[in-house]
Amino acid sequence: MKKLSRRWLCLFLTFLMLASVTACGGNGNAGTVDNGAETENVAQDTQSADQDEQSAAPGAAEAGGKIINIGVTDSLGGVNPFAIDQTEINKYALDLMFLPLMELDKDLNFQGMLADSITTEDNIHFTVHVDDKAAWSDGTPVTAYDVEYSVLRYASPLVGNTTLLLYAFEGTDDETGFVEEGASSMKGLKVIDDKTIEFTAKNPMALTTFQNSYGRYLHILPKHVIEKFAESELTSNDWFNKPDVISGPYFLTAYDPDHYISYEANRDYWKGAPKIDKLNIRIVDGSQLYAGLQSGEIDITQHTMSVIPQEDYESVEALENVNVVYGSPVTNQSAFIQTANVPDARVRQAMIYAIDRKQLVEQLLKGHGEVVDGFLSSASPFYDDKVVPLEYNPEKAKELLAEAGWDGSKTIRFYINSGDSTFVNGVQVIAAQWEAVGIKTEITTVDLATLMTVAGTMDYDVMAVQYTYAPVDPYPDVAWLLGGEGSWTGYSDDEVAAALEGTQNTSDIGQIKEFYSVVDKKMQEDAAMFSVYVISPQGAVSKRVQGAEPSVYGFFNDVQNWDVAE
Repeated sequence: MKKLSRRWLCLFLTFLMLASVTACGGNGNAGTVDNGAETENVAQDTQSADQDEQSAAPGAAEAGGKIINIGVTDSLGGVNPFAIDQTEINKYALDLMFLPLMELDKDLNFQGMLADSITTEDNIHFTVHVDDKAAWSDGTPVTAYDVEYSVLRYASPLVGNTTLLLYAFEGTDDETGFVEEGASSMKGLKVIDDKTIEFTAKNPMALTTFQNSYGRYLHILPKHVIEKFAESELTSNDWFNKPDVISGPYFLTAYDPDHYISYEANRDYWKGAPKIDKLNIRIVDGSQLYAGLQSGEIDITQHTMSVIPQEDYESVEALENVNVVYGSPVTNQSAFIQTANVPDARVRQAMIYAIDRKQLVEQLLKGHGEVVDGFLSSASPFYDDKVVPLEYNPEKAKELLAEAGWDGSKTIRFYINSGDSTFVNGVQVIAAQWEAVGIKTEITTVDLATLMTVAGTMDYDVMAVQYTYAPVDPYPDVAWLLGGEGSWTGYSDDEVAAALEGTQNTSDIGQIKEFYSVVDKKMQEDAAMFSVYVISPQGAVSKRVQGAEPSVYGFFNDVQNWDVAE
């Protein structure tokens, strides 16, 4: 399990950083003083985006027409799939141009995008079938050769992409995931026919892991276009800043990484021409979202890219021009205990019993969340509701501390993220409740970058950060976090290791659920980590928008059907 955990670490940290920043709100842009100024700021961003747009790409809509503005609080890393991390805003920005193989829908079912099926019979060989109707915007069919060529270029040492974890497949280097420069084939890729390609993994992998980690994140590119570029140019070629051949619903027309991304409709989209002529993603500070929704400058906010501050929830709910949609509980306020520094499981378990987590959900989250034990929330198909969270019981906490010989002389060093204002308030309650049972706490509040540095040193007793465990594929994160020495918990257990390996050897949902149930029960007993609460984030959509609803997953799946009331 340790070897596999190291192989997942790069992507794990990328997603963690995203989840942490997103859940805290804001993207580092300067805030504004009042709602009037915020509205003006959003309007100026919108105007500057329109003015900066160049002529539309071939097949794009004429200027004007129906427009939708999406407000987000993440900054864009770029639009070149070879050169960016697969964070949420980067992924969605690319999805609109280059469809992934599959995507989750709002109910966490996998929906075909470029592929219409991904299957496996042995959790080693995965057969991907490209939709027979899939076509590039220039009319060229999308084929298995496009998939093969894209994967080979992602695995190029000249590209150096480490976020896609391609070392899981035969023919790649075990450590880097790269193939030889200029490779025209790979042992783990086999084109069966024009529309079918087979991936071969080095080790067993659950179907959901393949679908989530590769089906959702492999952006397939047009071989007949990019093969004209030198391999060394792929991370810098200007074509990617405004591609003229795409498989998705929208052409990119302009972008500023800190302010906006603008698109115009691909009238030749093979799933149907979009009804919205122009789509704009506005990158703003979280404090501007309410004002933008109120004024109509922002039409939609989405749960993972658009973080509305908790203090604005009631104000947004009161707006007459928008509908509010609360998302699935997926963002976990997790606390990781460095077990080498707090070695007695009874002390760690006492920490959980001493916290009134239901009170925190009601007071901090206004009831928009839940309490769970372990890693999985009710949003996951593997969630076991029979794992009943430990109830608030300070007397039980005192008993466990007494059994452990706790004399109160040790001070628990607790590190938290200063950018998470909600939890900064909540941790004061936790510290008081711990003190009531005899646990002294030293709280250190640091920015996210410093917190990640501290996490790497293991020189802490407890460290808390918001974390989104992929509901359909929590394995990579859980395997790392419980990966023994060097992990954030320093915890390892043979029963947990066997259960985690078991999740990768079957595609049976019921069996996988049983394996994760073992893991979560062990977290109740051994308390290497605990969930303070899981957040159900707020999203909003203008009442003038039709066919679009904010959702944690699947937000853009059918964007071609979005419309606005005349």
